[in-house]
Amino acid sequence: MGEQHYDVLIIGAGVSGIGMACHLKKSCPNKRFAILERRQSLGGTWDLFRYPGIRSDSDMFTFGYKFRPWSGGKVLADGASIKQYLADTAREKGVDNHIHYGLAVKTANWSSAHKCWTLRAENEQTGETETWTADFLVSCTGYYNYDQGYKPDFPGEADFKGQVVHPQHWPENLDYTGKKVVVIGSGATAITLVPTMAEGAAHVTMLQRSPSYLMPLPSTDGVTLAMQKVLPAKLSYKLTRSRNLFISRQLYKRSRKSPRAMRRFLLWVVKRELKGKADMRHFTPNYNPWDQRLCVVKDGDLFKALKAGKASIKTDHVDRFTETGILLKSGEALAADIIIPATGLNLQMLGGIKPTVDGQDVELKDRVLYKSVMVEGVPNAGVIIGYTNASWTLKVDIACEYLCRLLNHMDRANCKMAVPSGAENSRSEETMMDSLGAGYVKRAADQLPRQGTYGPWLTVQDYQRDTRVLCSDAVDDGYLKFS
Repeated sequence: MGEQHYDVLIIGAGVSGIGMACHLKKSCPNKRFAILERRQSLGGTWDLFRYPGIRSDSDMFTFGYKFRPWSGGKVLADGASIKQYLADTAREKGVDNHIHYGLAVKTANWSSAHKCWTLRAENEQTGETETWTADFLVSCTGYYNYDQGYKPDFPGEADFKGQVVHPQHWPENLDYTGKKVVVIGSGATAITLVPTMAEGAAHVTMLQRSPSYLMPLPSTDGVTLAMQKVLPAKLSYKLTRSRNLFISRQLYKRSRKSPRAMRRFLLWVVKRELKGKADMRHFTPNYNPWDQRLCVVKDGDLFKALKAGKASIKTDHVDRFTETGILLKSGEALAADIIIPATGLNLQMLGGIKPTVDGQDVELKDRVLYKSVMVEGVPNAGVIIGYTNASWTLKVDIACEYLCRLLNHMDRANCKMAVPSGAENSRSEETMMDSLGAGYVKRAADQLPRQGTYGPWLTVQDYQRDTRVLCSDAVDDGYLKFS
């Protein structure tokens, strides 16, 4: 297969990649683009994860794209519905036929002499290497490793006679009916798995080292359903989206400003749900709200499973696995037929691709991000990373909008190259994700770009500020060098 040249190459056909392609279609209709996707289907996260109950933990009215309303009253949608929404969006906007599947991008090199990117991609079916070139590159690969979830090495794991199943690699037909299940973890995945599996299992135990903040949320929105009956679809979507944005923003700001008051409120909500049927020590974290992500409990299903006795929580540490289950540090033994380590992700930037500029390696840990969408010193490249404190897609929409503005500016000014520079005095020792104290962020500190200290080098989790910076501020701001 010969070399193929495009104006824009997008890596990844998940939420970010489909979003970028749709924005290009609308705002840069003359640009020739392609999406390179390693998997055999679009959807990214929503194609990869198949565990029982997989769903969004962001409300769908802010998780849906700004340009294509999420319809219906479902607030928290299941994985299959989200994947369908992405597929429908791609088809409706005419970007589905721009996706090339089964291509794992291995290298990406920018040549200043030729003013273009050269990508080498392995066709995973034929094993052949293909060469693709582009004027502009956009990485839409998310921020975790699809091949390997994070799992600590548990002592004695080989002794366990049952099954160990990681949520990221869920087997097609796992039968847990009437089985004793232990889910290790207290994050969004565990909170989803426990009540879903409790419906069919003999009993499910959630084993956590430390609790997370939990927030019950109804899965359908009565107010929105009522609005949809009397208002035009777009207006109803806009109003619901604005309201949900306001609420989530206020929750986050209040958590940062008055952590003690917010802590009292969140614990009060959980206590009211449990009605004295469980020990509050299992629900009282030792950190402030939003130091880590808040976990959403759909329709309070976890609390219902606990009250019904179908599930229980242990806060303890694993001493070792045994033939029949887990021995805890406290000396207690948990019997299990199936153990599920819902122990998190392995972070990975740029889908594991090591980019080079004129043959020189780009070490992300030595760089800062410009407006959180470009990498200092790297020409003609966008990196789309969604929010960690709000819906991922909110950031995707405005980041894509910005990259389209940049491409159109370059065309008008007849520029072939745009490179963010001048960040030397703006590099701190913190990473761009240090505001989130999650284990997976700490483990990946040596891979992540640094946090900037001022202006466009500062990465903030603030939709209002980012909307101004990305969608209104001048493209040519002195930090972006054009040639």
